[in-house]
Amino acid sequence: QQIQENLNKQLLGNLVSFLSRSHSDFQEKTTEWTCRMKFREIPTAALVLGVNVTDHDLIFRGVSDVLQDNITPYVALLEAKDCPGIKNLMQKLMGQLMNCDIDVDSEEDEDSVRVSQNRIRCSMSSLISWYDSVTKNTDSETPSKKRNSSSRHWQSPPVVVIFKDMESFTTKVLQDFIVISSQHIHELPLVLIFGIATSPMIIHRLLPHSVSSLLCIELFQSLSCKEHLSTIIDKLLLTSRFPFKLGEKVLQVLINIFLYHDFSVQNFIKGFQLCIVEHFYSQPLSVLCCHLADIKKRVYSLSHDQCENIRRLPSFRRYVEKQESGKQIELLTNDSFLKEETEKLLEDLHVYHENYVSILRCLHVFTSSLPKYPLGKQIRELHCACLENQVWKTEEYESSLQLARMLNKTDLVTMLQQCVEILMSSSGKEFDRTVEKMKEFLTQFQNLEAEASQERDVSVSPQKELQKKTDLYHLQKTLLELKESRRSKKLTKFEMLRFEVVDYIDSLVRRYLVPAEDRTLHEIVYFNAAAVLRGHLNAAPRTALHTALNNPHWYLKNQALRCDGGGISNKAPDICIVYKLHLECGRLINLVDWLEAFSTVVTAAEEPNADAASSDQVDDVIHARFIRAVSELELLGFIKPSKQKTDHVARLTWGGC
Repeated sequence: QQIQENLNKQLLGNLVSFLSRSHSDFQEKTTEWTCRMKFREIPTAALVLGVNVTDHDLIFRGVSDVLQDNITPYVALLEAKDCPGIKNLMQKLMGQLMNCDIDVDSEEDEDSVRVSQNRIRCSMSSLISWYDSVTKNTDSETPSKKRNSSSRHWQSPPVVVIFKDMESFTTKVLQDFIVISSQHIHELPLVLIFGIATSPMIIHRLLPHSVSSLLCIELFQSLSCKEHLSTIIDKLLLTSRFPFKLGEKVLQVLINIFLYHDFSVQNFIKGFQLCIVEHFYSQPLSVLCCHLADIKKRVYSLSHDQCENIRRLPSFRRYVEKQESGKQIELLTNDSFLKEETEKLLEDLHVYHENYVSILRCLHVFTSSLPKYPLGKQIRELHCACLENQVWKTEEYESSLQLARMLNKTDLVTMLQQCVEILMSSSGKEFDRTVEKMKEFLTQFQNLEAEASQERDVSVSPQKELQKKTDLYHLQKTLLELKESRRSKKLTKFEMLRFEVVDYIDSLVRRYLVPAEDRTLHEIVYFNAAAVLRGHLNAAPRTALHTALNNPHWYLKNQALRCDGGGISNKAPDICIVYKLHLECGRLINLVDWLEAFSTVVTAAEEPNADAASSDQVDDVIHARFIRAVSELELLGFIKPSKQKTDHVARLTWGGC
């Protein structure tokens, strides 16, 4: 929440200043507001938020809170689903502004709302009358109360109407409201805010020129959802503050859902929360996923069974195999010795995370400034590449190094300065020597400046000579000589220093950006169950439906519903019986045969009834149950009525799940 508030801070500040300007014009009756009144223009903020619609609620909530705290208490948020007509819009608007619940009685006047037992007609004139009465009451307060209220709100605060999803509103509703409002703009300081998910051009597509010309529109652009996500990953995942980490495959699942489904940061955070719950629920050693200060206390409180769980971890097994035989025996048999070693390994893991994040940021400084971005422009892409495998063995990394060896002096100096700042602000204790080395590089670059200017003068002289010669033979000869001299030319001091800087960065990468899976006890803090997460987040509705209808015991956990050998239990829900019977049919299903089979299954365990009247009644009940079950199956999309035969239905699904 803190991160998102900081990200939206500039946007909210711009909106507040826009509303303050619009309101002050009305308050002071300046020339600008007079001109607007003359042309009946309504101040309008077009808020472009992007296609991540699920995140819009949070932004609008923040906008509403900020406006109510700083500008005006009169803020209404309208959604298209609540405003199919202008009457509904006015009811919603007045209900929210008057801070009451809308109570529309169908038998009485539909154009009014009930406020404190009094029925008020929903019209612009009623709204203006209410606004005048409210502002007059504020003006008549005592000076002390007036000062307190004016510290947050203006004397005649504007009425802000927010259309949360402008694209979903019908054109007629918007046109009618804007035209009516523009006719009363000199009486009511109205300000509109349009929430736009696509493009600002949607205003002109929805509204004709005669209506859009009544709006004085100012455009506001929110931060893109990709930048928003990168900031969330940077502040939540790429930090040593939080011990819990996401594995490469899990992080990739969350990012893919974000990029290819909804662009929703809120859904990404929900997926992250789900990972936390799943990890601490399924990993018995997750008690050790804690801050550095709590490791010792938690390690020494482990039971014998938990120690055995540590010994079963694959990464710990690999660690044991690398030890000498005496230490192996102690690790596998002595719980006290194991706890001491576990404490050291977990502390090393924390140090690894601190160093990893710092060097990752330094590498990102270099790779993000390269053309074509071989390792990706965003730090999340680089983080995924480092988690996946040894990044220095990839082709993208090699091409990045080659491009880095062609950087100019200005870029290299800027990058080194940024790396020094990153390492100095890091909590890692191993970077003192690294910072000194980078400062040495910066000093050497400064000393090379004078020598570089001399070398440039020398290199220009043959080019001047080349320009003097106009004869074709002499030109070819000079070009060949230049080519040979470049081949045999030794590296300059700058080029040698540039190679040295890039090689030093490469050595830091190879030392600190080792994949997390190579670290001992990484299973304790890393959540790697990508398949489990994918099962939770990637919906497979047909598979779920088939499982529920074919095997209701799976969800209902009722032992009486368990059927072995493909049988059909008469205790199963009716729709399950009908579904199983329909699986045995072909393309067309005879409803009479289907009903008889259903009746046979349902009455299989019942005793034969001698009473004919009651028997007919039972048949009617079974018939009704069958019709309801078939209707539910049709609603789910498994069957449809057939035009070929009136007493048949067509089957729509085939194959197994």
